[in-house]
Amino acid sequence: MTATTNPPATPQPSQTPQTALERERKFDFPLDLPIPDLRARGPIAGQSDPLEERLDATYYDTARYDLARAGVTLRRRTGGGDEGWHLKLPVGKDAREEITLPLDDSEAPTAEVPRELAELVRGHTRGEDLIAIAGLRTVRYSVELADADGRVLATLTDDHVTGEAAGTVARLDQWRELEVELSADAEDGTLDTVADLVVEAGAVPSEWPSKLRRLIGDLLPADTRKAPGKKATAGEVVLHYLRAQVDALHRHDAGVRRDTEDSVHQMRVAMRRLRSALGAFRRVLDRDAVQPLRDELKWLGGELGPVRDNEVLHAGLAGQAARLPRRLTIGPVAVYLDTYFEQRARRAQAHALTALNSTRYLNLLRALDSLLDDPPLTKKAKRPARTELRQAVLRADRRLRRAAAALEGAEDRGAALHEVRKKAKQARYTADALRPVAGKKLNAWRKRVKAVQSTLGDHHDTVVARAELVPLAVAADRDGHSSFSYGVLHGRNELEAERLDARFRREWPRIAGGTTPGWLR
Repeated sequence: MTATTNPPATPQPSQTPQTALERERKFDFPLDLPIPDLRARGPIAGQSDPLEERLDATYYDTARYDLARAGVTLRRRTGGGDEGWHLKLPVGKDAREEITLPLDDSEAPTAEVPRELAELVRGHTRGEDLIAIAGLRTVRYSVELADADGRVLATLTDDHVTGEAAGTVARLDQWRELEVELSADAEDGTLDTVADLVVEAGAVPSEWPSKLRRLIGDLLPADTRKAPGKKATAGEVVLHYLRAQVDALHRHDAGVRRDTEDSVHQMRVAMRRLRSALGAFRRVLDRDAVQPLRDELKWLGGELGPVRDNEVLHAGLAGQAARLPRRLTIGPVAVYLDTYFEQRARRAQAHALTALNSTRYLNLLRALDSLLDDPPLTKKAKRPARTELRQAVLRADRRLRRAAAALEGAEDRGAALHEVRKKAKQARYTADALRPVAGKKLNAWRKRVKAVQSTLGDHHDTVVARAELVPLAVAADRDGHSSFSYGVLHGRNELEAERLDARFRREWPRIAGGTTPGWLR
């Protein structure tokens, strides 16, 4: 099996990957039974004759199975109607996003992973080489299941699999499985219906999410992670929370690279939560050891920030422009806004990709791995979480109250309100980390803090919008368009800021004068 290397820092795509949502469920099935006949069962009225295909797939991963551990599959397959390179990313229960590239007519069976796909998994590989780790040969018999109108609801495949895994000792395995895959336009509930029919026919739901995991499952390091219980130590709770955020950062990396909706936002949320936790739980984690990580997370957040800021500004101002009365809409406002922000989006996305393809980013990912593998815990990490970690929430509450007190007499109230918002967000993140041991006891306080954060987030959007509307109006005027409507939008955002400030003044007493949960006293 041949090792392949990751792409250069700035790859030049040669092909455009195709994307589809795959909704499927797998089952073990006895060797001596025929493929189930599901006609006249539930919504199924017709079942096609079996189509035989012979598939040969090579699977790629790092030497430590980073992709498999993240639920990601990368393979090269020949035979059947979908020959090519397939990258499957988990998106939810029974669902994966499949990204495909066709085979190059000239490529050999030992061809390197296309750089378009190798780059998409860099967040998981951390720059490690991709190597061939397994091969699967499948004899597949597939039938289409249709409703009374002839509309195909799903495809039922009967797979007879022979797998060979490459490890310290090569191993060979054989099995049979059924797979139900929904058609693109079928309703999600159809999967449950067809799955029940398959089980009635003698199938058993598979414990394995994929053929690859079934083949190499015992080669993967044992996952000993479990949610901390009520009696967990402070260190166990903090590490559980940190691990969840690192997993989220890895998971959204590919989405950012592909510029999919909300990916930058979700990745930045994971980074902010990580950075907040590393600061909030300084009694549990050695402060000097984690500070460099906080600095690097701040850097990465700044590199990705313009993408998200541009998304929010574009959506907000486009929505406001659409609601303007026709008499106040002078010139091609909607079109100009789209052009203006789309140009900025391309620049911001390119900047973000430069960061994600950098050695600095890979070093950050490796440092996060090291943090989880060998955490710099203090002696206080061994204390019960219920008593030790409430100190972090109390400290977050005090910092939030100090920021609110600083509003009195602040020269720039907008900037001061933004500080309150940031402290509210940090307080909420701290409370979120304590859910395994605090449960409902923090809910009321957390909800009040979240309400303030949400109000001040909307307020900050008006501040940013007003700052952007001035150069936007100048640019429109320079391009020969009227700047009148942008002035109207500026005035409306100023009024909205005053309304949101007033709402904050009503919400804040619920925190300042609210009852502190007994668990925090």
